[in-house]
Parts: sequence; C-alpha cells; structure tokens
Amino acid sequence: MIRNSARCSALAVLLAVSFRAGGLPASRAQDAPGMPKSPSMPVILDTDIGTDIDDTWALALLLSLPELDLKMVVTDHGDTVTRARLVAKFLQVSGRSDIPVGIGIRGKNIPVPQEEWLADYDLACYPGVVYQDGVSAMIDLIMKSPEKVTLFVLGPAPNIREALRRQPAIAGKARVFAMSGSVDMGYDGSPKPAAEYNVKEDPAATRAMYEAGWEVTIAPLDTAGTIRLEGNRYQRILACQKPAVRALIENYRVWAKRVDWTRAAPDRQSSTLFDPLAVALAGWPGFCVIEPVPLEVTDDGFTRRKPGAKQVRSAQRWKDREGFEDWLTSRLTR
Repeated sequence: MIRNSARCSALAVLLAVSFRAGGLPASRAQDAPGMPKSPSMPVILDTDIGTDIDDTWALALLLSLPELDLKMVVTDHGDTVTRARLVAKFLQVSGRSDIPVGIGIRGKNIPVPQEEWLADYDLACYPGVVYQDGVSAMIDLIMKSPEKVTLFVLGPAPNIREALRRQPAIAGKARVFAMSGSVDMGYDGSPKPAAEYNVKEDPAATRAMYEAGWEVTIAPLDTAGTIRLEGNRYQRILACQKPAVRALIENYRVWAKRVDWTRAAPDRQSSTLFDPLAVALAGWPGFCVIEPVPLEVTDDGFTRRKPGAKQVRSAQRWKDREGFEDWLTSRLTR
C-alpha cells in the first residue's frame, strides 16, 4: 500500500495527542455468567458501522474484552469504504491498529451519519493492514485458523452470503453470532414482530447465513431491542477517559445530530444498543434464555417460526437484563 508518509505521520501524532490521556483498556474486568477461559477466542467482526451507533458500541466493547481476540473487522452493506475509514480511525485512536480492516462488498448508497467524525481521515494512513477484498481476507483467515472462528455479524449480511458462495467450507470452521431478526416481539418491546432492519435490507443474505450449516445464535429484537444505558450507568460511560470510549461518545454526538428515526440524547442516555448483546452471547450467554427456534426468512424481511425450518439459537428472553447492563458498563469503562 502506498502512503503519503509525511501526511500520515502528522495525522498519527495528532490522533495520539488527542486521545492519549485516557490510556489503554484494562486487561481484566468484571466476571459474568459463562465467562470464557483463556486462551482468547479468535473472532471476526462483520459490521455496517456508521448507520446506527450501536455497531460502534459493539466495537468498543470488543476492544474491552481480552477473552475475545479480534482478528479482523470487515465492513458490510452500502458504502463499505467510508465504513472502513470509520473502523480504521476508531482502531487507531484506540491504540489498536494491530487489527486489520477489510473492505466489504460495495452496495447501494446508504448515508453514514457518523461520517462527519472522520473529517479528512485517509484510509491510506492507517498504520495497520487494509484489505481491499475483505471477503477474501475473511475466508482466508477462517480457513487457516487452527481453531473455530467466531463470526459476529452486526448488520445486513451480503459479505457472509458472498463468502459462503466462494467457499462453502467456512461453515465447518466458524460459528455465527448475529444481531438479527424479530421472533415474538418487535421494536421497543412491541408484542407484534417486525421486519428487523438487518434482515429486511437483505433477506436472501440472512437466509443464506441461517441455512449454511454452521451454528447460528441470534440476538433478536425480543431481547436486543430493549437495551438502553441511562442514569448512573450512562454517566459512568460519559466520565470514562479510555480512548475507545471517548471516541465512542464523540461518534454518538455526531450521529445523534443526523438521525430522526430513533431517540438519542447523548448527555443523558444511550440509544437502543442492539449489537452489544450479540457480542456478549459468544462468551457470556447467561444473561438470556437461549432456545432453538425454527425460523423462516421471508422475502419482506420477517423471521417467522415455521415447523421444519432451519433452527437457530435465539436469545428469546432475559434472565437478567439489569445484570447485563451492569456488565456492559463495567467492561466498557475498565
């Protein structure tokens, strides 16, 4: 990769000065039900970061979990180059430019409300590795891994569908945790299921992901759609000086000014945090009741129970939502 060395060096100094006061993430944090033991679990994040702020919360959480070894972040759905710039800058200011960034399949033009935070950040200045073909990089990492890879899918899944098309054997070498679907409840605790965004944007990709033959665990709206930090928990987030958390709140403030489809109050509370639950389910499943559910993915984006359909593991109900929100706050701020 060719870089403008002088410009990139100046940018690196600026980013370091802006964020160094907070220090690096702590190596340990509060235990929780199902906490995985060492060594760290290899994981890949596939994300449409920049559309909803919850992906950025999930990335900050991943950087705060030493039990999970984040091997790569691949951007998915829409303007994957802008999303890759966002990931790269976030990783760089968090002191984690050791993590490669992959650019996923380009799609339709979808606004990225967090783009303002990027300013003139140049992807070529990222100190780490950037893969122009993120799907191939993902396949290569999974196929060469000596142990099963955990794949977090936190958006519509065209990259996953394409990876399965190119190399179906990845299904035998990975497992999936996805923020996906609406089984018995809809948005904001509605008793009526909804066409959940990640599914509705690409039902065929979701169908391919569910039916590939690997283990799929989903955080549906039934549980993931009810998470919001406020009060003392949120004030702890605001007061935290970790670089990743500071960058998270900066992004939240930028994002909140540009969206009108959800409640956002950066001084008082988070928006709905769908995606962090999918991350937690990989190693800390005890906060939820997880059940096998036969799900049909319809062409209009619903995930409906259907006898004989492919079963996915679904976090259907909470055992301890308060405990999860305490855990999330503790892990982000340590």
